Amino acid sequence: MSSADGSGDHFHIWWLGQSGFLIKWHTSFLLLDPYLSDSLSAKYASSDKPHVRITERVIDPAQLDFINIATSSHNHTDHLDAETLQALARSNPGLKLILPAANIEFAQQRLGLPQLEMIGMDDNNPVTVGQFTFHGINAAHNEVERNEKGQPKFMGFVVQFGPWCIYHSGDTLWHNSLVSELSAHRIDLALLPINGNEPARRVAGNLNGSEAAALAKAVGAQVAIAHHFDMFEFNTADPGEFITSCKRLSQNCRVLQSGEGWCSSELEQDQQKTAN
Repeated sequence: MSSADGSGDHFHIWWLGQSGFLIKWHTSFLLLDPYLSDSLSAKYASSDKPHVRITERVIDPAQLDFINIATSSHNHTDHLDAETLQALARSNPGLKLILPAANIEFAQQRLGLPQLEMIGMDDNNPVTVGQFTFHGINAAHNEVERNEKGQPKFMGFVVQFGPWCIYHSGDTLWHNSLVSELSAHRIDLALLPINGNEPARRVAGNLNGSEAAALAKAVGAQVAIAHHFDMFEFNTADPGEFITSCKRLSQNCRVLQSGEGWCSSELEQDQQKTAN
């Protein structure tokens, strides 16, 4: 990963593979849904659904000893990975985990980290931790599901900090309230899955490239970055569909390589090119 200083009012983001992103805002660091282990490859190695990696792990999570906050959008292992979060908790004693309130008991059992502070969210009440304010967005994976208290089990997060607002989808398909929930916010950056929904894979699905592009356009995102591809052979997609669809819709987009970064200063550069 390339280095980035903390100057100005711009933020930096790196794609860590699958749906994982690292955000740097001034001196604060936020990890979104990190999966930085080979736990799924080991779990399914002898099964009829092997999780064969396409790309290598970007970084050992134990080296990320400067993290303030992490998120888990739902309970699937590539979004709530014990090996990753245990290593992060050891390296970051004050780490806080943002997750759906409906999933706290499950997460406590899976992670076995009584010292890790878990902050539960729903789709009605925002939470502020440090410099970041989180708003819960319902996700359909494949349906919008709630527990007996009416709390969503699958969520995305709108994160506000300084003048910026980003949307991390978690895993989701398009659903009836998705655009209206997101339209309540001014989205600068939308982080969207593109691997699609293929029942033959026998896993819950996501937006495909065309749907991700259409969602970014529908909610007025200044730029969209693709995720949830190029991790496992059986559950990936060609980002070309996403790029082509964004071009057709005049939607600004980026496709990163695993470990590659992006800075919000690029938005100003894009605006200047458009003006000229």
